[in-house]
Amino acid sequence: MEKEDRKILVAFFSHKGENYSQGKMVQLEKGNTAVAAELLAEALGGADVFEIRRQQEYPQEYRACVNVAVQEKKDNARPQLAEDVDISAYDVVCLGYPNWCGTMPMPVWTFLENHVWEGKRLLPFCTNEGSGMGNSEKDLKELVVGAEIREGLPIHGTYVKEAGAALREWIHKQL
Repeated sequence: MEKEDRKILVAFFSHKGENYSQGKMVQLEKGNTAVAAELLAEALGGADVFEIRRQQEYPQEYRACVNVAVQEKKDNARPQLAEDVDISAYDVVCLGYPNWCGTMPMPVWTFLENHVWEGKRLLPFCTNEGSGMGNSEKDLKELVVGAEIREGLPIHGTYVKEAGAALREWIHKQL
């Protein structure tokens, strides 16, 4: 299948509100991963985009959000999603998420486990403040059976708005 014939979905989880950036708290109107997902969809010429959202939203306040995320990870929770998307028509899924607790937020695990990945190409990208992809690529290999998982792209959240060129270069190597 030619690159141009592939049907591509950009699925992402993001968190807006209070966030940690370069040693201080900042207020984000739009989460870093949402910004990266928009830049990626633009680089792809308008790919379909789906936001993975937890049915019960996370707290906006940073410390409260971290406490919930840590407890979910400890409990190996699978939070219910606000909605889902049918991925069966897509050949490639670009999956974006912030590095939480050294891996993906637990709603991303729910999303991954809700779908059949056989024959799909999965391209992970991860926003972070210096922790890179964490263990997420290892976790993806265990969770997403049957997919071809390509090398992920870590994106420093503080500089996400300037990541367009890096996203374009990465995506064209991965397709």
